[in-house]
Amino acid sequence: MFFDQFGPLLLLLFVSIVFPSTAIIASWVFSRFRIRVDNPTAVKTATYESGMQTIGPTWARFNFRYYYYALVFVIFDIETVFLYPWAVQLRQLSIVGLIEMVIFIAILGVGFAYAWRKQALEWK
Repeated sequence: MFFDQFGPLLLLLFVSIVFPSTAIIASWVFSRFRIRVDNPTAVKTATYESGMQTIGPTWARFNFRYYYYALVFVIFDIETVFLYPWAVQLRQLSIVGLIEMVIFIAILGVGFAYAWRKQALEWK
């Protein structure tokens, strides 16, 4: 009974632990016995950035607003994906589903208003 329900999960857990561990351990063993190829050359250790040499410092800092804007976009984009299952099951959910979705959209609206008020959606 237990393995009927949780057998596939335990198998997935086993494979997800054993497979990467085996690869890491095999790499370590190969390096200890000098089986793994380790031949660094100037071409292999050269900086690669779109096939061109970098212009300016390699470790340039990007403004945090780029990441912040992307995160806000991803959050609202992913949240709108949750509207699709609701739209598919609209007739079966009745008024309770409608109320839940109104609350969900209100929470999204509050988050959007907060981001707008903090000017997180504007480029400066």
